[in-house]
Amino acid sequence: METPNFSIEFFPPKTPEGVEKLRVVRQKLGELQPKYFSVTFGAGGSTQQGTLDTVLEIMGAGHQAAPHLSCVGGTRASIRAILANYKAHGIKRLVALRGDLPSGYGGAGELRYANELVEFIRAETGDWFHIEVAAYPEMHPQAKSPQDDLQNFARKVKAGANAAITQYFYNADAYFHFVDNARKLGVDVPIVPGVMPITNHMQLARFSDMCGAEIPRWVRLKLASFGDDSASIKAFGLDVVTELCERLLAGGAPGLHFYSMNQAAPTTAIWQRLTAK
Repeated sequence: METPNFSIEFFPPKTPEGVEKLRVVRQKLGELQPKYFSVTFGAGGSTQQGTLDTVLEIMGAGHQAAPHLSCVGGTRASIRAILANYKAHGIKRLVALRGDLPSGYGGAGELRYANELVEFIRAETGDWFHIEVAAYPEMHPQAKSPQDDLQNFARKVKAGANAAITQYFYNADAYFHFVDNARKLGVDVPIVPGVMPITNHMQLARFSDMCGAEIPRWVRLKLASFGDDSASIKAFGLDVVTELCERLLAGGAPGLHFYSMNQAAPTTAIWQRLTAK
């Protein structure tokens, strides 16, 4: 089974211990030979150096890497400087996002939306970067309506994005419906589903409430029924997410993007099940 857009996301570690731990995780996940690793970018550029350091280490180990770049809280000059730095290091991939406004910031910055960021990157750097943008099969939590959100997504693609990665979800129909509607708007780039392994019930519930990703009721109830039995939670989560991935790939998804949370075991377990069939 070939999944050309199989990719894995990390966040930049904040401590020397975290750096060492991620190095081990990256080596293990590198054995799966993903197309690329992506590295998140903190609110207002708060992890800018950590993002770059992590990306350069990944590239130094022989893998492709894509730093995330958010425009919120930034200026054209600051983003121009980041792009020049990335180009100087030979980075060819970017994940372009609006990002969340950090607390204490007065304004959103000079570029307010991801489509403006994509336009700016193209104007500054031409076709140097392969640009991924975000998509929200279950609607961005701040969008006015699903239709409005879909139009926002189409604007990002038309501004020059090469592909999209979705927010994670557990309802395959939401993804397929979103893709169908995007195609009707003339969006023809690959839309890669984002996959969140299930390993911790409370953490997943907290993340999902924040980002607007729905956990199906039957999954929530089953996870709650396990209490503190982490082995049962992980085993059930592996079944649920593997079945989701199988359905997505069978239905024509162009690959999978795993939100690893800087852990190797959950993504590896899913991938091994998928490739064993």
